[in-house]
Parts: sequence; C-alpha cells; structure tokens
Amino acid sequence: MDQKLPQGDPYTAERITVLEGLAAVRKRPSMYIGNVSVEGLHHLVYEVVDNSIDEALGGYCDNIRIQIHLDGSVTVEDNGRGIPVDLHEKENMPAVEVVMTKLHAGGKFDNSAYKVSGGLHGVGVSVVNALSEYLEVEIRRDGKVYFQRYERGATRTPLQVIGETTRRGTRITFKPDSEIFSDTNLSFDILAQRFRELAFLNSGVRIELSDERITKEKVFHYDGGLVSFVEYVNKNKEPLHPEIITISGERSDVLLEVALQYNRTYVEKIFSFANNINTREGGSHLTGFKAGLTRSIKQYAQSHPSGMAKNDLERMTGDDVREGLTAVVSVKLLNPQFEGQTKTKLGNSEVKGLVENLVYDKLSAYFEENPRVIRAILDKVLEAMRAREAARRAKELTRRKGVLSDHSLPGKLADCQERDPRNSEIFIVEGDSAGGSAKQGRDRRFQAVLPLRGKILNVEKARFDKMLENQEIRTMISALGTGIGQDEFSPDKLRYHKIIIMTDADVDGAHIRTLLLTFFFRMMPDLIERGHLYIAQPPLYRIAPTGRGKEEIYLRDEEEMAVFLVQRAVDKHRVFLEGREEPIPSDELVRLMKVFSRYEDWLDRQSLKGIRKRLLERVIEIIGLEGLSPQDHAGMERLREVLEADGYAVSEVELEEEGRGYDLEIWQPSNGQERVRLEYGFLTSVEFKKLLELHGQLAVLRDKPYRVVSGQGESHPEREGGVGEVVVEDPRALFNHLREQAVKGLAIQRYKGLGEMNPEQLWETTMNPEKRLLLQVRIEDEYMADELFTTLMGDRVEPRREFIQVNALDFRELDI
Repeated sequence: MDQKLPQGDPYTAERITVLEGLAAVRKRPSMYIGNVSVEGLHHLVYEVVDNSIDEALGGYCDNIRIQIHLDGSVTVEDNGRGIPVDLHEKENMPAVEVVMTKLHAGGKFDNSAYKVSGGLHGVGVSVVNALSEYLEVEIRRDGKVYFQRYERGATRTPLQVIGETTRRGTRITFKPDSEIFSDTNLSFDILAQRFRELAFLNSGVRIELSDERITKEKVFHYDGGLVSFVEYVNKNKEPLHPEIITISGERSDVLLEVALQYNRTYVEKIFSFANNINTREGGSHLTGFKAGLTRSIKQYAQSHPSGMAKNDLERMTGDDVREGLTAVVSVKLLNPQFEGQTKTKLGNSEVKGLVENLVYDKLSAYFEENPRVIRAILDKVLEAMRAREAARRAKELTRRKGVLSDHSLPGKLADCQERDPRNSEIFIVEGDSAGGSAKQGRDRRFQAVLPLRGKILNVEKARFDKMLENQEIRTMISALGTGIGQDEFSPDKLRYHKIIIMTDADVDGAHIRTLLLTFFFRMMPDLIERGHLYIAQPPLYRIAPTGRGKEEIYLRDEEEMAVFLVQRAVDKHRVFLEGREEPIPSDELVRLMKVFSRYEDWLDRQSLKGIRKRLLERVIEIIGLEGLSPQDHAGMERLREVLEADGYAVSEVELEEEGRGYDLEIWQPSNGQERVRLEYGFLTSVEFKKLLELHGQLAVLRDKPYRVVSGQGESHPEREGGVGEVVVEDPRALFNHLREQAVKGLAIQRYKGLGEMNPEQLWETTMNPEKRLLLQVRIEDEYMADELFTTLMGDRVEPRREFIQVNALDFRELDI
C-alpha cells in the first residue's frame, strides 16, 4: 500500500547530525550520568574518585583527598601513579589529553592495567570534563609537575611542566557547569556516605573529605574492611552474637567477601557492592547471598534434633531469616554487567549460583563449629515468625474493623476534593487546635488535613504488631492508602504525593516531628526516596511597622530578615564618601552591604581555623592593593616588608615536599602574640582568591571616613546643620550603624508555634503554594541517618547520653 509523504520535509543526508568529541555528552548528559539533578551532580565526583580507587585496587595509592571549595568547585587528589603524560601515537596528543577529551578511552579495557575496576565504560573523567565549566589536571610523575586546563570539554592550554617534585599522583579540580545543572550545590553528607563505603570496602585506604563552605572535614580510614563496616552500622545496636561472621572466597574469577551480624532490632540492613559500586537495587550477587543464607539456616535446623519443629520449618520465610540482620556483600569480578551507566544493579546471571553456593558452604561449616551462634539465630527466626503471625492477625483484625481499608477513611481526616494523587497534598498536623486552624485555612480543593492527638508510638522500640495497635499510626496508614508491611505496602497507592508534616517550632513539636520521621524512615522509606515527604516551614518573623495602614510582613528565616533590614536601611539613609558631594546610589549601597556581609562571613570562617581576623584582613588588603602574587617570591618579600612596617615579625617555612613556595609565620613581638601560620596552600587556594575578589568589590569604600545622613530629602546635606548626621570610620562600623537604624520603628515578633496564627495567617504564610516554603526530606547519608535514629530513638541509654553530652552546647533546646 503506497503512502504519501508530507510535502516540504525532505529526509536527506543533510539532516544527519554528527556530534564531534564531547558534544554528545553536553547534548544528552543524562545518558552518561543518569540525570542532571542531585544524583547526576554527585556522580561527577564519584567518577573522578573511582579512578583513584582503581589505583588503590592495583596497590598504587593509599591516600585520596577531596575538597569542596567556596565557589562550588571540587579538587580530588591522590598519591597514585599519575595519569600518563607521554604521547599517544594513534591520537597524536598526550595520553592525559586523550583520557580527558575522548569517550571510551582509558586503562580499563586491558586487564593488564587494572585487573578489577568499577569504571569499565571508559567515559568517566571525560564526561566530567564535558559537563564542567572548567577542569584543571595536575600530574606529579617522573619528578615533574604537569598541568593542563580544559573548559567545557575543550582543551584550553597545552600540557606543560610547571615544577619539580618528589611526589607522585593526580590532582583534578573541576567546577560543575551551571548550564547543565540547575543546582550545582554539592552535599557534604551525600559525598560522605559514598566515601565512607569506599574506605570500608578498601581496607587501609585513607579518604579525606573537607568542605570549605561549612569548615567541615571527615577522615575515613578502616583497617578492618567489611568487619569494620558491620561494626559501624551496628554500633548502637545490641548484637545477638558478639563475633561478626565473615565469608570470603573465589570461584570462577569472582571474589566474594561477606560480613554479617544479627542484632536485637527488627530491621534488616543488607548493603551490596560490585567492584566497589553500591548496587542499591541489588542484583544477582544479593539474590545469591539471600538464597545461600536461608538455605544454610534451614538445612541446619532440619538436620539437627535441637533445630526446629517440622511445621515451623515449613512456615519459615526469607524475611523471617533476615530480621535483625546487618550484612555487607561485596563481589569483585572482571567483567561486571551493570544496568545503566549509574550502575545500581548487577546483572551477571552466573554470579547468583556462585555466591549462593559459596555462602551456603562457608556458613554451614561455620554453624557446625559455632552451635551457640546458630542457636541464637534460630531463636531469633522463631521469634520473627511468631511476630509475623501476630502482625498478620492484627492486620486482619484492623481490616475487619475497616481501619486499614482502602474504602474507609478515618473520621478525623478532612479530605480534599481532588482525586489525582499528583495534585493532592496532606498536612499531618499536631493537635486538634492547630488542625482546626489548618482545616479552616486550607484550600479544600487539593489540600487534606489530618490532625494527630498527642505523640505517636516510637516505632524504633516496637515490633510491627505493637505498632498496629497504636490508634494514631493506624489512622495515618489508612489516610495515606499505601498499606503497611513487607507484603502489602505499595507506594503506588499513595493518595497524596505531598505529605507535609506541620508541627510547632517548640520542643514538643520537634519531638512529634522526630517520631513521625522515625515512622517514615523505618516503615515507609520508599516515600522518602520518591520525594513525597516534606516539612512545613512557617515564618520565623512577623514584622509590624508602626503607623496606621502599614501592612504586616512575614519573613521565613534569618537570611530574609537580613535582606529586609539592608533594604530598609538604604531606603532611610544616604552615605557620603570622604570628599564626595553626591551620595552612594541606593542600589550600589545595597550591593556593597551584601558583599560586605559575605566578606565578613568568609573572614569568620577563617578565624575558626585559628587565623586572626585582623591579621588576615591586613594581608588581604596588602596583596589586593599592591597586586602581589603568593606564587611570586618577590611579591611575598614585599608583603613581608609591609607587615614588618606594621610591627609584625615574619619568618618563612620552606615546603620541601613541594619544591616550590613556602608558608609564612607571623606574630607581633610587642603584644606577645603566638605565631599564626599562613600556609602557602591557603594563599594560593580558591578560598583566598575569593576573599581577594570580595575585597576588590569593596574598593569604592576606600575613601574614609563616611558621613551617614538620615532621611532621603532633596536638600543638600551641608544645609541640614548636621541634624541626623553621623560620621563613621570604617566599613564595619558603617554597616553596623545602618543595621541598628533599620530596626527602629519596627515591632518584631519571633514565632514559636502554629497556635499563634489565625487560619488566614496560616494559609497566607505556610499553606499557600504560591508563597509557602517547604523543606523536602531526603536521605543523603543512609548510614548516618540509621545511626542517628538508633541513637536517639532506640532502647540503649548510653549512646543517647553520650550524644547529648557531645551536642548540648550546639543547641538552644535539646530534649530527647
């Protein structure tokens, strides 16, 4: 049958587009890193670090350092062999440039370079290069330091030698491209989770993670390997048996390592890895481990007289066997088959049988040699079976009463009219009083309100059947519609795609919010993973300007309050520089106040590291005004001269391992001050360059002192007879004075709870989608989250007491 083609739409060779080099990556980034959201952004860092880990797997590297800089760039440095720099004959360019600019180029296709590796596609670091504003690579190899810069995947400088060194390794600095990622703000906790895993999986490797934005640093270094991993996860749990069971072996070029230990909780925690990659969705190795574990325990119970009754054996399930189990399963294989570039599931079918048989053989032998351990495990399994039966009966009972039915909603739920879950949201509110205000203030078309009476049960301490006896929890399960439990929970049945916890900002509200978060984390973690759980953010401040007819203003946090006061100060004052007749324009004054606030904040961060603020300001001023370079010896001599003229003493400390540059030790002999060390690394860092940049943006304020005149009248300031005029000597005094003036004439109320707002205010500030602010709940560090809930909400008192002692000074109110 002939079909007519549309006219004017020729499909010819001209329509075929060939994307050269890394253009394909920038055109379709999600094909290479999964997405351009949070996961894809952090995947860039993982790709670079995984290359260093591959060096460690080969025995060439034992130290990796990751730094997040103030401008959002990241540096990854290792002490491996260094990327090769010799000429690649086929491509006619240095090998490092091939690795950085060519897809499917690397040392992982030939097993002679890397026997086992996580990155097998050869697209890792070249993709990072393509999706970065810039990438700089520094290689220490063969006694020399090599450097090359790339911008958005394109080579910007030739490979050049910039120094000599006795060290070896690779240092890569890159900045994720804001043209690709809508949010380039890296999370310290998300990265920490990944690097903690890598340190556990690679015994002896030291991984250092630091964040200049929040002056936070963590070091991950574990000699115990997977045993240390299980110890960490079970740290605040009561173990069922003191010894951690380990399994290791190799079959058909598949290397297996397992560590497991049961505890007295009711939660199963199994973490699986393939070639150091966290296979969150499991795969053949996890299926094999579960099958081998269940088979070995069933076989022991069946073959020993003291094992288990026949009818119990028939009712036993894999879920019963794994209750209270913490396990880490790690396989390393030559040719892993992952599902997708982000590698969340292992697909090698042959691995299942190999892992199952190895686990079965090793565990069976262990149980024969350790009858006390298997007896304790069998008792735990029997207990889990009875609890499962009790939970089933409890569910049947509540279902007969209609409490968990899909068709019977709780009476206290004020449901919405919308039936599409994607357009519906539910507010879980503390108490009937706040619930009444929320019901009156809501938009009933798409907003449902569920008030809870009192504090719900702490599910961290309760078994499943006990949890179902709690009226408030049953009410919540029924309202959400997802069901509950391993067999019945279905996140696809969720009736509202936004679950919003709305409690007071006082201690009781925080406790109720924590109990609710514990419930969702332990019983419905999929809802958090899918991004359905939120916390309402009611305003922190209500501002009532004095005078009739002036509207109230609501501000959500301290940052909004600061911006509001800046604008108010500028609206009511004029600032004149020394020798100038015209005031600083208002928009320029707003800019200067914001820049100075950032400058002050970054100075304070350095003072936390032990660098005196006044001294650092002076160093910044000298280097900025004179255009000195910390990398130039003559420039540092000039800095030394100026500081000594100011009364400081300065000495140099050579950095032998670098072979270039030196630290400065500075002190004031007349004041008897201790020496402050300004490190060469800091003076050449992104952080210090940013401080210099901010100082430069404040250059207009060099003409001191300043005159501050109140009011915005048209008259010339000299004719005002000095009325409302103040003279200040420096920028800090200027901005402090303006802030003090800004709060005059304002009645500022700091809210403590929802009860202080009527329904109209609650809608306008907290429930209206066009104006409200919601905090999405995410699990950025699964291990830390698990540890925190176990510590704060678990049975053991000692870890909770220790947590309070350590953190009490960081909180105004701490009530656990």
